[in-house]
Amino acid sequence: MKLPKDITISQVTIIVTIYVIVISILGAWIIASSHAFYIYGLVVLLMVIFLYVGTKFLLDKYVFRRIKIIYKLIYDSKKDKSIKDINTERLDEVNQKVIDWAVSTKREIASLQTLEEYRRNFVGDISHELKTPIFSIQAYIHTLLEGGLHDEEINMEYLKRALDNTTRLQSIVEDLDIISKLEANQTEMDFRRFDIKELVTEIFQDIKSMAKKKNISLALKEGASQSHFVLADWDAIRQVLTNLLVNSIKYGKEGGSTKVSFYPLEGVLLTEVSDDGIGIDEKHLKHLFDRFYRVDKSRSRKQGGSGLGLSIVKHIIEAHDQTINIRSTPGIGSTFGFTLQTAGK
Repeated sequence: MKLPKDITISQVTIIVTIYVIVISILGAWIIASSHAFYIYGLVVLLMVIFLYVGTKFLLDKYVFRRIKIIYKLIYDSKKDKSIKDINTERLDEVNQKVIDWAVSTKREIASLQTLEEYRRNFVGDISHELKTPIFSIQAYIHTLLEGGLHDEEINMEYLKRALDNTTRLQSIVEDLDIISKLEANQTEMDFRRFDIKELVTEIFQDIKSMAKKKNISLALKEGASQSHFVLADWDAIRQVLTNLLVNSIKYGKEGGSTKVSFYPLEGVLLTEVSDDGIGIDEKHLKHLFDRFYRVDKSRSRKQGGSGLGLSIVKHIIEAHDQTINIRSTPGIGSTFGFTLQTAGK
């Protein structure tokens, strides 16, 4: 006999007892058919009472009590602390809730393990990033104190190098402060309407000397010369575009090009910064916006920067409730694209 799915645990107790009773009655009836009926009728009645009480006691004590403990733990682990009576719950509901709880717990554990691994990596990365300039500063100062201060050939050079490393330390600290405020929603965005094409043109002028050193051309992609108005924080988006454009120059090839293009979509404007530089292998793409993540650590440090630029970029775009993505092919180049809310004409 197949039990219905909406059966409750209390009903299970009764059904099990009935099965045992029926079997006992049949056995007693066979015996009673050849002997005194009333005596065996009394025996059967006592047996029924004993079986019901005993079966219910055993099921409650050794089965349902343990289920209730598990059930209570599941409810205690949830935000909703109201616990229903398990006897009123259907067995399939109890089973599904246990499964859902197990899956949810497994996901939570996996998430915590990922966060813990990220925390360990972050602590190691920031220690390394701070240790390098600090050790350099110490070395320069020790050299100066041990007599180098009076050596005109090295004193000014070492002081300048020490200053460069303190500037790098300051950059790391300031960028970490920016990320912390963005993550804690402590940075208020000043949303206003502006032409992003004009902003890009202005940044081109600021970084053209840097691009000229590598003979890299800066241009708007064909068809992107018209105005595109967005609703965003001007200073924050300037920081985003500057970071992406500077990176395209740093990792671009000699004599290459960097282009900015705009694609109006439904309610948003997609802005893309493309270069024909060294490109990025696919295995690095998912980590590219992590703090201090560097595809080529030795080359990246030579290029300067705190290693937090792309992480800041991602946080700024997310603070605008928008998205940023990257497409890249080694040896061909990279394209960073982000969306912003349009503001009309």
